[in-house]
Amino acid sequence: MLGNHSPALNLAVRDLEVARRFYAETLGLTQVSEMEGLIDFRSGNVMLYVYQSEFAGTNQATAATWSVGEEIETMVATLKSRGVSFEHYTNIPGLTVQGDIHVGGQPDGSAGEFKVAWFRDPDGNLLCLTNGRSA
Repeated sequence: MLGNHSPALNLAVRDLEVARRFYAETLGLTQVSEMEGLIDFRSGNVMLYVYQSEFAGTNQATAATWSVGEEIETMVATLKSRGVSFEHYTNIPGLTVQGDIHVGGQPDGSAGEFKVAWFRDPDGNLLCLTNGRSA
């Protein structure tokens, strides 16, 4: 039923202006529209809705993942130069931390290295870049 429709991402934030600067300027997403308490961004073919909420930053799991292929090292370096700090997890089986990127074998057993980097937005929402698939 929903398999032919793309979902949108919803991220709760405390301050819409801070979120606008982060998602538009730091991450480079395109702002599409805005209404009271909500800013719509486009990322590829998916919409990301940033909305004001008292529950901002309470999700401790990954909220959004971008599959960026072989551009992952360049994107991590660019984001770091824009002030983004990356998370370093040492307790994930099969992954080792190399700089700001976690590296391991492909999750599906295919050849090549799986690379992933996690970072947070200003409200603590956990975001992710990977060289693999995002789903």
